[in-house]
Amino acid sequence: MIVITAPTGNIGRHLLPRLLESAPAAGEDLRVIVRDPARLPDAARSRVEVVTGSHGDAAVLDRAFEGADAVFWLVPPDASLPPRDGFSGFTRPAVKAFAAHGVRHVVGVSALGRGTPLADRAGLVTASLAMDDLIAGSGVSYRALANPSFFENLLEEADSIREHGVFTDTVDPDRKVPLVAVADIAAAAEALLLDRSWTGTGSVPVLGPQDLSPRDLARIMTEQLGRPVRYERQPLDEMHTALVGYGLDEEFVRAVVDMKRAKDEGLDAGVTRTPATSSPTTFEQWCTRVLKPAVLA
Repeated sequence: MIVITAPTGNIGRHLLPRLLESAPAAGEDLRVIVRDPARLPDAARSRVEVVTGSHGDAAVLDRAFEGADAVFWLVPPDASLPPRDGFSGFTRPAVKAFAAHGVRHVVGVSALGRGTPLADRAGLVTASLAMDDLIAGSGVSYRALANPSFFENLLEEADSIREHGVFTDTVDPDRKVPLVAVADIAAAAEALLLDRSWTGTGSVPVLGPQDLSPRDLARIMTEQLGRPVRYERQPLDEMHTALVGYGLDEEFVRAVVDMKRAKDEGLDAGVTRTPATSSPTTFEQWCTRVLKPAVLA
């Protein structure tokens, strides 16, 4: 039995259909934890066991982890909480439930940066790495998918790209990073969940096939969208003011800013790209399949 948390989120919506295709052949049953089952695809609802509720709720986890062999664990950042509460605090009931129900393998979604000088002052990333340590100390076999920023973050800029030909971020325009498609993260999770010959704890970097800077992204988007696109760098203090103005938790906002600062200083550059760490989806392919329909809609 494989349990999938956040099955309708960015990564989960790619992971669930993959497992629906591959898990039966491997003799695996699937169970999902979801707040709103109506958000599941119609084809999925009849083929998985559904546990309704939050995967931060101990009672929900007791139902979901009964008889489970493996768990896909993802904690969406909660802008209403300080990051430690949002990551490790949210995960503590799961750690207890892993032990209570004999869960042996957990695959989690985390971030690049472990082992770098920036890891202790990288805001949300620091909190995510602390969550990894919490799970790793529980006795389960654990693999943390260590990810850079996602291509999909640019979907938040779709309106600005459509209306003004502009996307924004806070990093240097020439800072190259190994951005990745969420579908490739889902593929890495699927492989680990189905082949559980691994033991112990560790990180599995999932890097895009090429390091790209904001200037590179603007050039490729211009080519793929057939319209000019340029990058505008937003100062960190301006981002801080804007996020606080939206009413977000002050500590959470500082963690976002610290993460952005650390990424601009090279947080995501500490892993060497190899065939084992490199994922297949190029930014050009992602633009054609995902961004272009969103911008031209």
